[in-house]
Amino acid sequence: MPTTEVELLQGTLDLLILKTLSLGPRHGAAVVRWLEQVTEGALVVEEGSLYPALHRLERKTWVSSEWGVSELNRRVRFYSLTPEGREQLLAQMEDFRRLVRLVTRVLVQSPTTAPR
Repeated sequence: MPTTEVELLQGTLDLLILKTLSLGPRHGAAVVRWLEQVTEGALVVEEGSLYPALHRLERKTWVSSEWGVSELNRRVRFYSLTPEGREQLLAQMEDFRRLVRLVTRVLVQSPTTAPR
């Protein structure tokens, strides 16, 4: 796998979208662009993944949307984080931190330090 490709864990895309929208309303292309910029191009989210995730988050009432005009003067849907979405973001961030700590604990084990 090239170093520029990253496989996301199940549910991680939702977390990344919620985080992006916590910074302010954005349309889909702006969400993708921001994630690419922050990861220096290492994370590319395809439309086929993004829009189903946005619609799923909207059904869960974590995200709301409304029509507006983009910076290119095109009619687009802008997505915003709801109060429920902000709560969910905080919970998912803590869950992800806990997962990273646990995975790190496993990865740092050497044959001489691993429990038997």
